[in-house]
Amino acid sequence: MRLPRLPRVIGFDDGPFSRRPGVAVPLAGVVCGGTRFEGLVWGRVRRDGWNATREVCRLLEGGKFLPQLHLVLLDGIAFGGFNVVDLPELAARLKKPCVAVMRRPPDLDAVERALRRLPRADERWAKLKRAGPIHQLGGFTFQVQGAQPAEVAEALTRVTDRGRVPEALRLAHLIGSAVVTGESGQRA
Repeated sequence: MRLPRLPRVIGFDDGPFSRRPGVAVPLAGVVCGGTRFEGLVWGRVRRDGWNATREVCRLLEGGKFLPQLHLVLLDGIAFGGFNVVDLPELAARLKKPCVAVMRRPPDLDAVERALRRLPRADERWAKLKRAGPIHQLGGFTFQVQGAQPAEVAEALTRVTDRGRVPEALRLAHLIGSAVVTGESGQRA
């Protein structure tokens, strides 16, 4: 993966959502050149559903942003509870490196216990495992498909203003919260 001085990325995060099963969950995708806001896509996924991978692809395929992107960033591996993204499928369809960024390493035992309460738990767990190993490099915690972990850690540093959350993900979180609740959230 060869990156320009200012890599262009898109960061996806879900907005606040109701705990009712199957409710529509907002999904914000923010495009940044380096740390500068350049664009936005907006979609919806189902709470604990199966359409997260398909929805991210729908928002990008055939659109103006995909050809410009160097990385696709996700805030975690699932949206709307446990609507798990199939990271290898996403990278293959978009032909871009795809990265699930986490604030801290997950407690995989707790995740598996939570998944076991949902239908088709084995399929959800298999998607989580297919995303690959969890890397901790350059102060970031992530899973990646389509690029080497060291390259991704360098890229994440270049698209992060401060702290350990890439700017595109930080903005997606703030925008998703503001659209749903009327004001941006406290933790971005």
